[in-house]
Amino acid sequence: MFTILDRISWPGHPDKPNEDICGVSGDWAWVIDTSIFPGTAPVMPGKSDAAWLAKFTDERLSNLAPHAQDGATLLRHVMEEARTAYRAVAPVERHEDFVTWPLGAMTLVRRRGHVLDAWTFGDTTAYLRQPDGAVQVLGDAPGLRDFESAKAAELMRQAGSRPTAILDEPVFLAWLGERRERQRKSGIPAALLSFNPDAADRLRHESVPCEDGTVILLASDGFSALVDLYRVVDAAGLMEAALTSGLEPLAGLAREIETERDPDGRLHPRFKVSDDTTAILLRA
Repeated sequence: MFTILDRISWPGHPDKPNEDICGVSGDWAWVIDTSIFPGTAPVMPGKSDAAWLAKFTDERLSNLAPHAQDGATLLRHVMEEARTAYRAVAPVERHEDFVTWPLGAMTLVRRRGHVLDAWTFGDTTAYLRQPDGAVQVLGDAPGLRDFESAKAAELMRQAGSRPTAILDEPVFLAWLGERRERQRKSGIPAALLSFNPDAADRLRHESVPCEDGTVILLASDGFSALVDLYRVVDAAGLMEAALTSGLEPLAGLAREIETERDPDGRLHPRFKVSDDTTAILLRA
């Protein structure tokens, strides 16, 4: 069973819903980072279908994980339930409209004896610090971050824009719309939390040693940006700071960089001034 050492979840903007969430249940823990195509009208309860999907998934994992044996099977079941709940409320034209679905990155971990299994969609990250101090990074976030930052720089140049406005620029909306349309037409489920349970087949799965005393940090990309975008600390330094001072000073550092040092995104090109920032620190 995991011991929670610290947790934090801040919205990227005080006037917008927080579309991240994190949780733990017994030997299972997770972080979820959802989003939706800009301007898509919500159909589920609340102000954001993305926030609804994150909350729904968190609640179902909390209930189902203690009885589960496999992460991919568990997530497939949760996505089947999410699809049923969505279709019960959404208009028929939205049922198969991938472009208007909320989508999510997430990392789900389970401790099994002295092994940690990690299942990952997208750009959430698991950091592990072994009792001997060695640090491992699980997931695809660094490579995905490099692509996203390069694309943000390109689109901001084309639009003459900055992170405060790029999400509303026609060049960004066209790029994102074309990307989602390509994913839809491919017939291959996007490797993301969604209303297509077959996406569970595309989870990245990793198994690593997890001795007693191992510390695990699960982070959304708004938190891991400290390592793979702002590069003010490496993975080992992040874990040391989290254990020494807690998560709030680290989240505060991210906000300082975003709002004071680089609000225009010139040093660190990105699609938002500040993203939702979520992390949970655990001891095995």
